[in-house]
Amino acid sequence: MPARAKGVGMLFLCFLFFVAHAHASYILIPMDDNQKNHLKAYGVAYWVLQRDAEVTWLLNYRGGAFMTKYADIVEKECRLRGVTSEVIADGQSTAILSHVADPSVNMDAVRLHKAPKIAVYSPKNKLPWDDAVTLVLTYADVPYDVVYDEEVMAGVLPAYDWLHLHHEDFTGQYGKFWANYRSQQWYIEDVRLQEASAKKLGYSKVSHLKLAVAKRIKEFVSGGGFLFAMCSAPDSYDVALAAEGVDICAEMFDGDPMSPTAQQQLDYSKCFAFKDFRISTNPMEYEISTIDIDDRAHQRAVNEKNDFFLLFDFSAKWDWVPTMLTQNHTRIVHGFMGQTTAFRREYVKSGCVILAENKELGEVRYLHGEYGKGTWTFLGGHDPEDYRHFIGDPPTDLSLYPNSPGYRLILNNILFPAAKKEKHKT
Repeated sequence: MPARAKGVGMLFLCFLFFVAHAHASYILIPMDDNQKNHLKAYGVAYWVLQRDAEVTWLLNYRGGAFMTKYADIVEKECRLRGVTSEVIADGQSTAILSHVADPSVNMDAVRLHKAPKIAVYSPKNKLPWDDAVTLVLTYADVPYDVVYDEEVMAGVLPAYDWLHLHHEDFTGQYGKFWANYRSQQWYIEDVRLQEASAKKLGYSKVSHLKLAVAKRIKEFVSGGGFLFAMCSAPDSYDVALAAEGVDICAEMFDGDPMSPTAQQQLDYSKCFAFKDFRISTNPMEYEISTIDIDDRAHQRAVNEKNDFFLLFDFSAKWDWVPTMLTQNHTRIVHGFMGQTTAFRREYVKSGCVILAENKELGEVRYLHGEYGKGTWTFLGGHDPEDYRHFIGDPPTDLSLYPNSPGYRLILNNILFPAAKKEKHKT
């Protein structure tokens, strides 16, 4: 009898467990202020997609919450990663979808179908700065491959959905670091490696190789790829495209003088985002062009304490792509500097979608646009949680900033390609 009673008791407990979860059909991952770790929550969403399960992104609902079918391993994974999650019944999930579909609320639901394959354009040699995107991808446990000039020119980009560019100079001027760092070993080594790579790939100058790479990236976007660029990459990329066939490099960068009519020969129609800018012809100036708001001739009228930018509020049902890219638990984000801190509004093309700005200062911080079948997104600044990241500074410890609004903008871009531009309607 005792053994039988014990067996009956175990069956009863199993029955209770089944009943308790029979209606607990979904897991909701809130992304509002109740979320303990926003950054790792994106990693959980990506992890679910890797297992061929769908994730519903609830735009503007609880900070851009995620919802997926209930599975014990998903609930366990949230606990292991320290991500706040809620087990909800089927009826609750239906009510949520009905609510976000209501025409009277600025919300919607987008289904994410598969984990995007991610590439990060980054040199193989170690340079004395870090990349915010690789930092947050690693912290969120999102896998990525590193590619650079050889891989791009070998034609690997079509194998990826998403490509990131960070602290890169596509003009062949080595970031304009010559004035202050030309005697540093890391700079000398970087120049040597870049020149060797250009020669190996059949180019007489680094600037010629970088232009070829920039054009391959443009083809990637045109074919349906998603491009995300930060810091010096956005403006140096567009400047390189505009300067095709024009020598804009001073003698210490490529061995001969720049063209005396370089400025007049720029073709802005080749650029993704920018127009009418002027290039910096001074090799001693730590600027590539006038696109950057933080050029040394025009100091910004803000300091760290009052440096903020505002995320625009888009219509989730009509402008669902910009809405995805601006999901956050706050609309006001603390600013952060970089080699390119922000973009001067007067140099932004009229067809671009401005996602965030500091209107008083005329600063555009976050930009988006389409090209061919793909899209590009540019974000100013170097590291969202290191206001003024200097060369040689240690990498940011993201375990100290699990709820970073600035890093959330990066991760919005990581998941964006998973939507495949298919909108879910209830």
